[in-house]
Amino acid sequence: MKFYYFHLMPWPLLPEDFDTKYDSAWVDLPNSLYDPERGTAIYNEYIDELVAAEGYGWDGICVNEHHQNAYGTMPSPNIIAAMLTQRTTKCQIGIIGNALPLHADPLRVAEEIAMLDVISGGRIISGFVRGTGMEYYSYNVNPTWSRDRFYEAHDLIIKAWTEPGPFRWAGKHYKHHYVNIWPRPLQKPHPPIWLPGTGSLETVDYAASKRYPFMMVFSPVEYQRKAYDLYRRLAEEKYGYEATPDQLAFCVPTYVAETDEIARKEARSSILWLFHKGLKTGAFGMPPGYITERSLGAMMKSGAKGFGELTYEELIDEGYIIVGSPATVIEKLNYYAERLHAGVMVTGASWGDMPRELVAKNMELFSTQVMPALRGKAVS
Repeated sequence: MKFYYFHLMPWPLLPEDFDTKYDSAWVDLPNSLYDPERGTAIYNEYIDELVAAEGYGWDGICVNEHHQNAYGTMPSPNIIAAMLTQRTTKCQIGIIGNALPLHADPLRVAEEIAMLDVISGGRIISGFVRGTGMEYYSYNVNPTWSRDRFYEAHDLIIKAWTEPGPFRWAGKHYKHHYVNIWPRPLQKPHPPIWLPGTGSLETVDYAASKRYPFMMVFSPVEYQRKAYDLYRRLAEEKYGYEATPDQLAFCVPTYVAETDEIARKEARSSILWLFHKGLKTGAFGMPPGYITERSLGAMMKSGAKGFGELTYEELIDEGYIIVGSPATVIEKLNYYAERLHAGVMVTGASWGDMPRELVAKNMELFSTQVMPALRGKAVS
């Protein structure tokens, strides 16, 4: 198994009356609730945490893109990645990912990732995402164009990375007389690409068709199993190859403490912050046209509750999160790996408004007691 340290960089200082006063942590949450002076210290603590993960032996550190919300205050993950290229030397830096349909011009993404890849000595992982439904309100982008823009942006970026320029691009959404990016990426044919998602049928199919690693986020373990089974089946039956465990990653919030009882007690408030506050989307979560009827039907048939409806016990029992002693976490991760046939874990130590001392303990225990027990595990 491989381990990647992930951070959302949330704004942890929501007011006490948030639950009753505000319908969403996204789009229309007043930015007067953000304090830039306190934000300086918080950002730097988060960056120090990501850097520390390399020292603890994580295979990579990961950042992502979100807009106008308290859940994740990283509107430009490429800027954070640039900082990390200068403060780390060995680990991969995963940008998982740039929300392609939200960007006015995908060539800017192609240039920035290529630049980061060269600066880092070839350590960049380039994740591509469509962005959450909420962000189509924030950026005033028509959600019915989301998938079309994603596919075209992807193809333009890959061609810009791999074919000599200048060349012309005349697509439906993007038009260029001269595609001729400087610099070109160091990794050949291009930086590895991951496709994170929530399990839509179209995304799973697209990831399998390109042989890109697919990563599920914040989902019950059995829902993830169905998506990964579909990926493997499509790989074999439709695209003619056998998917390997390193093509399947699972992102699961994890907290480790000395005993199961201590872990459940210490993690409770911060985990519920993540699911009940940070992921509180109100009316913005699913704009018309963002998801196909086929995937919407599959989602409704799954019977999964909304994040705000899940109790702490349900989050643990259904596998949205892993909380426990080192022995319990190792046991559950073994189960995840075997059930999902997945060889890549993406997690972190900081969730929601978790106090810094608990973040530090979580990171140390996971790094020193959990990771070594699973490092040499072969996943089939």
